[in-house]
Amino acid sequence: MSDSAALDAITEAVESGAGLPEVVRAAARALDASLAVTDAWGATLAVAARSPADERALLSQGEGVTSIPLRVADTVVGALHMRAKADRKPGQPDSTRRLLATMIASEVERVRAPDRASESAAADFLRAVLARELTGRDELLHRAKELSLQVQDGASMIVARAHPQTPTDEGWRGRVRAVAERGARAVASRSIAALSDRDGILAAEVLLLVPGGDEPTAARAADGILRELEAGLSGYTFAIGRSRITEDPADLPRAASEALLAANVAQGSSDGASLAFEQTGAYRLLLSAMSENPSELQRFYAETVEPLVAYDEQYETELVRTLEAFLEADGNVAGTAQRLFTHRHTIYYRLERVRELSGHDVGSSDGREKLSLGLKAMRVLGISSADGPASEAGAEGGRVPRRSGRAG
Repeated sequence: MSDSAALDAITEAVESGAGLPEVVRAAARALDASLAVTDAWGATLAVAARSPADERALLSQGEGVTSIPLRVADTVVGALHMRAKADRKPGQPDSTRRLLATMIASEVERVRAPDRASESAAADFLRAVLARELTGRDELLHRAKELSLQVQDGASMIVARAHPQTPTDEGWRGRVRAVAERGARAVASRSIAALSDRDGILAAEVLLLVPGGDEPTAARAADGILRELEAGLSGYTFAIGRSRITEDPADLPRAASEALLAANVAQGSSDGASLAFEQTGAYRLLLSAMSENPSELQRFYAETVEPLVAYDEQYETELVRTLEAFLEADGNVAGTAQRLFTHRHTIYYRLERVRELSGHDVGSSDGREKLSLGLKAMRVLGISSADGPASEAGAEGGRVPRRSGRAG
């Protein structure tokens, strides 16, 4: 097919409103290639392939597949995956392929516009709930109705975090949102999701609302989100926090805070990547401080364990982890050394450094209590301590292995 005929075929498909699948089929004929188009989050939008096996190769970006970013201005709206059916003719220009990719990108932008509008409305609603900008029952119900959400009979909030352990490409946060939403909707089809816009969040943080007053459904939704994230995103660590069920729509901001607190605790917990608010134990006592007076919580953290976190980050030591293990072992040095696979002399040395840096002595009940609350404040605030080898003086008895990964 000549370049002119190829452009005419695609132009006709676009102008006739035949839809993205027909546009992609016309492009496949023009390029004499199998094609697949995915959106910016990896969802398949259209395929023109010779066989199911050819389609699988395209979508898995197998051998012989070339992937081209689809851009509208500076925004990546998707990708075009191409597998040539035959060798291109010598000297065949790339201009036709680039032009076809541009036309497909424009069609993807047009097709996805209503979805993006809906996603934007959901994001505005969820972010306003988290920021406690929506607190009146009537206003919450009105905004929820605009999104076709039924929250008057109950709902739960979920916060899902994903942190990449390796370099990632453009749009990875959007993919995390899409995968988390898919996991929730597999259980509760009317669930909505949005990326958080809180400052200082390095991970992708997704806010989700699951309608319904059924606790088992909310628990299954959280489990489904974690399963989808683990199956769909390799090379990430995850933390999931789930609120209690709300009985009144006006409680949604409180539920958002509960989910955030549970995610913060799960982020630093060794018990698993998913945590319900009811499972946060004594951390629940700090919820009001986190929601109503976070600066006071931040101040208490700064006066207790923040110097330890800073020291660990600078020198790759394990003071915070040692303090946690010491408190979990009820102040038993031998038990702490056993938990951390290191020598007791190392533990004594680190606990002395804890005293010097924080001003609190773990040998006194008051010091242990303040440091314990400082660690809880750190988790509630969503602050992760640094991981590092035990390379400080006194570590000759053994090195503490780095943990394999952290959620968030």
